[in-house]
Formats: sequence, structure tokens, C-alpha cells
Amino acid sequence: MAQIVEQRLEQHETRGRTLTLKVKFSDYQQLTRSKTMLAPISELDTIFEIAKTLFELIELENRSIRLLGISLSNLDNAKQIQVIQLPLFQNGNIIF
Repeated sequence: MAQIVEQRLEQHETRGRTLTLKVKFSDYQQLTRSKTMLAPISELDTIFEIAKTLFELIELENRSIRLLGISLSNLDNAKQIQVIQLPLFQNGNIIF
């Protein structure tokens, strides 16, 4: 699942800051856990490790899982990130 998320991020040239894990049990009860990172992520290893950590926090209590999913939100379009360099001088004078 982490690999599919990574491939979709790469395809859309984006990254995300919030990873969400969804677990649905056989009795249709559903749990979600999420973690928001300070910096956007898109690397497979990072996605996998965060999802694994969130999964380990869930108490399974001998329950059967019928659905498991991960998603990344709080997206940051990498195409739109641009570095803007402002001029230091204008008409021979330093700009403050």
C-alpha cells in the first residue's frame, strides 16, 4: 500500500504532510489514526515507517481486519514550489 501511495504522489508530482491509517474490522467498526509531519513527505520508506508505527498503536484484541488502508493528505504540489530571489540592489541602492 505504501508503494502505491508513493507511486501516485510521484505521478502527480506532489507530497503530503498527513498520513492516515484506516482499519475496518469484521464487525464493521472502523478506526483511523493519523500523523502530521512538519515537512512534506513522499518517500516510500518514510510512508511505510509512519504507517507501521500507527498500525502498532492499534489494539487488535483478537479482532479480524476486513479493510486496511493508508492515505496521504495535506498535499503540497511540488510543481508550484518556486524559489524567488529578490534583488539586493535597485538603481544602485541597497533595498531594505
